[in-house]
Amino acid sequence: MSKPPTIDRIAEYQGKRVVIRGWLYNKRHSGKIWFLLIRDGTGIIQGTVSKKDVDEETFEICSRVTMESSLQIEGVVRRDERAPGGYEIQIERIEIVQIAREYPIAKKEHGVGFLMAHRHLWLRSKKQVAIARIRAEVVRSIRDFFDRNGFLLVDAPILTPTSVEGTTTLFPVEYFDRKVYLTQSGQLYNEAAAAAFGRVYCFGPTFRAEKSKTRRHLTEFWMVEPEVAFIDLDGLIELAEELIVSIVTRVLEERRRELEILERDLTHLEKVKRPLPRISYDEAVKLVQQQNPDFKWSDDFGGRDMTIISEQFDLPFTIHHFPVSTKAFYMKVDRKRAELSESFDCYAPEGYGEIIGGGMREDDYDRLLKRIEEEGLPKGVYDWYLDLRRYGSFPHGGFGLGLERTVAWICGIHHLRETIAFPRLIDHVSP
Repeated sequence: MSKPPTIDRIAEYQGKRVVIRGWLYNKRHSGKIWFLLIRDGTGIIQGTVSKKDVDEETFEICSRVTMESSLQIEGVVRRDERAPGGYEIQIERIEIVQIAREYPIAKKEHGVGFLMAHRHLWLRSKKQVAIARIRAEVVRSIRDFFDRNGFLLVDAPILTPTSVEGTTTLFPVEYFDRKVYLTQSGQLYNEAAAAAFGRVYCFGPTFRAEKSKTRRHLTEFWMVEPEVAFIDLDGLIELAEELIVSIVTRVLEERRRELEILERDLTHLEKVKRPLPRISYDEAVKLVQQQNPDFKWSDDFGGRDMTIISEQFDLPFTIHHFPVSTKAFYMKVDRKRAELSESFDCYAPEGYGEIIGGGMREDDYDRLLKRIEEEGLPKGVYDWYLDLRRYGSFPHGGFGLGLERTVAWICGIHHLRETIAFPRLIDHVSP
């Protein structure tokens, strides 16, 4: 089956007559010529309608067709350096599919509240299309990275019986005659899959009932989570760094035009190459205390603290070996310093914060059971998880990369709400 002509492939049809189906993005006229900008979902092209070359009905359509009306145009493709994209269509015929009445998102400036209420229409704007295409490229690059490195995709469940990242951020769901929760992470299931397949990853939506209104938080976001058998912390950090570099390289290769539409400063991305900086938690604390002497060892880094640390780096960087008290029950305790965990977080530069969190998992049955008890967690629901330590336990670790935070950094976007088609925020669940 042959593909119909689309705007992204219009160069293939130079000198040929084509039919393009899409929507009117904008229009203007100069004397007896109309210039119509048409979008079809793959791109935008200029169509010219000259009064001397078309009948009166076709020329009259140009005056009454409105922004975002759906239509079909037919004409000949011509090379024109002055036209957006370098090509235009000399339109010979226009068929209106539907006239859009008073399209609410015009060229004037709108506030974020208005745009979020019309998110289903805001998606059509040039910048939002560019963001969506970059997001899709990031997803493809992630899948390709893990597939070519011998990882098996194993889908983790969305409905789970208990927490992974703490009981205070769970969304409860009525499940027949019991209560379950929307997943915070696929990690625990990934660990079981790693015991079966060695190198695995899951990729899907996760949910956190955090009552936060910061630009870095969504209540529903996507995360890719690899889990690796027989690896150590250095190997795990190396894997995370390779993933980050691979993603950025791919986007620069395939979506440079979209980055330019967003007016992204590409010099920040072009320098993202290994080796990437690494510092220990101890070293990070010393950096923070230079400007914030009230910060105490064992504290978690707040926004101000991370700003202080981030100012030292112009590349993604890693902080490793956090205190046990700051990490979840499953994180492995460092065997040389019992107050530390074999954990790490990767941070994007330019103030975008954490994009990866992970570490080694506690593989000793007795130690893990003790941590579950210390956290006051119900042992019964973790029996299957403890089985992984009863039957062939092994050193293993993994991490989670937040898709939206990564896309926000790559695109240079201030708020996560623009990195996903229909964002879910504490005060926003529609459309």
